[in-house]
Amino acid sequence: MKITAAVLNEMGAARPYADSKPLHVMELELAEPGPGELLIKIDAAGLCHSDLSVVNGDRPRPTPMALGHEAAATVVRVGPDAGDFAAGDKVVLAFLPACGECVDCLSGRGYLCAPAAAANGAGRMLRGGHRISEHGHDVFHHLGVSAFATHAVVDRRSAVKIPSDIPPEIAALFGCAVLTGVGAVINTAGVTAGESVAVYGLGGVGLSALLGAVAVGANPIIAVDPVPAKRALALELGATAAVDPAEAPGAITELTGPGVDVAIETVGKVPVLAAAYKSTRRGGRTVTVGLPNPADLLSISPVSLVGEAKTLMGSYMGSSIPARDIPRYIGLWRAGRLPVERLLTSVSPLAGINSLLDSLAGGEAIRQIVTP
Repeated sequence: MKITAAVLNEMGAARPYADSKPLHVMELELAEPGPGELLIKIDAAGLCHSDLSVVNGDRPRPTPMALGHEAAATVVRVGPDAGDFAAGDKVVLAFLPACGECVDCLSGRGYLCAPAAAANGAGRMLRGGHRISEHGHDVFHHLGVSAFATHAVVDRRSAVKIPSDIPPEIAALFGCAVLTGVGAVINTAGVTAGESVAVYGLGGVGLSALLGAVAVGANPIIAVDPVPAKRALALELGATAAVDPAEAPGAITELTGPGVDVAIETVGKVPVLAAAYKSTRRGGRTVTVGLPNPADLLSISPVSLVGEAKTLMGSYMGSSIPARDIPRYIGLWRAGRLPVERLLTSVSPLAGINSLLDSLAGGEAIRQIVTP
């Protein structure tokens, strides 16, 4: 079938993106779903720094690639052996379609699924090959989703059924921002009530982490970001203090003394990660969910890992199991404990996606939603 999608043909375009137009909204061919796959209609998709990092080249990917990985959708048609999905189901899409059969999947760590990671890195489907093409030439998939489109074919393990009454612009947030940020707090760091937390970077993932810290009763919670409007929102969402990065060391000392129990870094920049690590107390935990350029290296004193018993932890997809955690976080949202709707900056048509990239790159937006 014919679809419309936003395609990146070459990484590293110059800003402003409204002028250089790295994403081309164009007509493509979409194949029928194969075994274990779903044809879906995209209802809403979130624009995330993981999309921007492909556009600017920080996260190299094969091109041409149809971008987008955080979305809510409706099932249109199911392929053979697609489980209990049916046409009309409302779903949230997760960006790692865990295979369910490897050692990590079988041990309950599907977020470390090696076959899924290999498929995502190669821009292909979990079960092999591509389902998108232009004039007979393959177009690569973004994280098995390619959600900046009218329709997509996804593996059934990329989809989690949700109640039909959730607005799609809200539901989309649970596929990446909430899954990653809240998961980093609850699953990876295991933050408990009364522990002190610093969140570095207040985009969609960072503010989701802040919401997660509030939900579990962390105290104090220090939000760190250079953008005043984001700091103001952080205070409204429950942060004890919200400071510019230059003020963070003093604020953390004033509020915690020796440092925070847990620092969550969401920016994907080495200097920010180094500052987050330094901000933790003896025995503290630093969790990084940001995705820096693969060429960047972090330098820390290994003595601090031993003599101060500090821990540096990576968190991919918030160490989440989407089928378990997305319904759980939706339940917290319904109960008023995760007001993720406050993260929405705008809802805009797909045609304006390059201008939305500028707002994201300039730090002006938290979560912008695009609709086909």
